[in-house]
Amino acid sequence: MDARLGLDDDTALEQAALDVLDANWTGSATVPAVGRYPHQWSWDSAFVAIGLARRRWSRACSELLSLFAGQWSTGMVPHIVFDRATAAAYYPGPSLWRSGDCAAAPRGTLTSGLTQPPLQACAVWWIWRYAADRDEALGFVRRAWPVLVAQHRYLASARDLGGEGLASIVHPWESGLDDSPVWDAPLAALPMVHYAHGPEEWWSDSHHDRYVWLAMRYRDAGYGAGYLRDEHPFAVEDPMFNGIWLASCLALANLAEAIGADGTPFREAVERIRTGLLGRLWDDAFYARDLRAGRLIPIRTIGGFGPLLDPGMPAPIVGVLTELLESRFLGPSGYPVPSCEVRALEFDRTTYWRGPSWVNTNWLLRQAAAEHGLGGLEALLASSTLRLVRQAGFRECFDPFDGMGRGCRDFSWSAALTLDLLAG
Repeated sequence: MDARLGLDDDTALEQAALDVLDANWTGSATVPAVGRYPHQWSWDSAFVAIGLARRRWSRACSELLSLFAGQWSTGMVPHIVFDRATAAAYYPGPSLWRSGDCAAAPRGTLTSGLTQPPLQACAVWWIWRYAADRDEALGFVRRAWPVLVAQHRYLASARDLGGEGLASIVHPWESGLDDSPVWDAPLAALPMVHYAHGPEEWWSDSHHDRYVWLAMRYRDAGYGAGYLRDEHPFAVEDPMFNGIWLASCLALANLAEAIGADGTPFREAVERIRTGLLGRLWDDAFYARDLRAGRLIPIRTIGGFGPLLDPGMPAPIVGVLTELLESRFLGPSGYPVPSCEVRALEFDRTTYWRGPSWVNTNWLLRQAAAEHGLGGLEALLASSTLRLVRQAGFRECFDPFDGMGRGCRDFSWSAALTLDLLAG
C-alpha cells in the first residue's frame, strides 16, 4: 500500500485500514506487520480487537481467543504466541524461549515466557459494549472471563515484587515500550554481554544483548515466581503497565455485572493499584521505580501518563499531568504525542520509544482525556492521530516534528485504532 494515503474521505480511510488488517490476518490472528513481525503479540492483538469491535465483531472475538490459547497455567498471558510455520523468521523465536520445556506453558502452542500490558479485559469490554447480539456477546464474555481472572490473579500474586500492590515488569519487552530510555539505568546495572546472533543492528548494541541475557536467565530459572522475587536483576514498577492494569480491573468490574459475577475483588484491586501509583511512583510526575536500585527513574516519557487511565485519579494530579503533557510533549511537537519529553537529553526522534509518536499511545491518552472530561485534549489527540495516518499511512510510528512515517508500513494497531477513531 502507498505510504502516503492522501485519504481525506473517511470511508476511503476506513476501507484502507480494513485492507491492512485483512492482509495481516493469518486465519486465526493478526500479525503486527507481515515480514518483520510474523507472530501474534499480546497487546497488539488487544488493540486490534478494540479497533475491530465496531466493524468486524466476530473477528475481534477470534483475535483474543487465539491469544488466550497461549495462556500458561499460572495465568500469564504471554507477550508472543508463535506461528510454527514462520518460527525461524523472527529472533528471538521459540528456540530461545523453550516454552515447551516448562510445565506451566500450554501444550502444543509455542510462546514466549514474558507478558505485556494487560489490556485484554479492556478489549473484551469494548467487544461487549459494541455487540449487536447481546446473547452472543454474553457467551463470548463468559468464555473470556476465566482467562482474564487468571491473568489478573497472576499479576497480583507473582508480579507484586515490591509488596505494595503494583505489578513489576521483569524485562523491557514486557512494557510494550521496548526501547524507552527509562530502561537505560536498570540495563546498565547488568553485566556487559555480547551475542553473535540476532539482527545485525543488535550486534553493537549492548542493551539488546542484555535483553537476550535477561530472557535466557529467566528461562534457565524455569520461569519461576520465586526466582523473580529473590534473584532476577531487572524489576521495575512501570506507570503505564500499572495504569493499564487498573483500567482492566475496572473493565472486569463492569464485565462482572454483565455476567452476574462478583466485581468486588476488581474494584478493590483498583483502589490498591491507585494507592500504589500515588504512594510509590508519584513525585512531580509519575515515574517508573527501579526495585533493584530502590529509586525512581527520573525520565519523563509517555509511560508516565498511563495512570490517567484511572477515572478516580485525584483532580490535582490530573491537572499537573495535563499541564505537563501540553507544555513538554504536545507544545514542542507538531505531530503528537512524542514518546519521550522533547527537551530530555535522552530524546531521539529516530529511535523506537525514545521520541517518535505512536498511534496506540495517542489512543490511550485520548481514552484518558475522555475519562477526565478533557474534551479539548480528547479532540486534539483524535484529530492529530488521524492527520498522521492520512499523511504517512498506517506506519509503526511517526516523526513527532514532521509526521514522517517510521518503522514498518501497514502496521496493524495503527490501522485498527484508526477504525476506532473514525467511529468517534
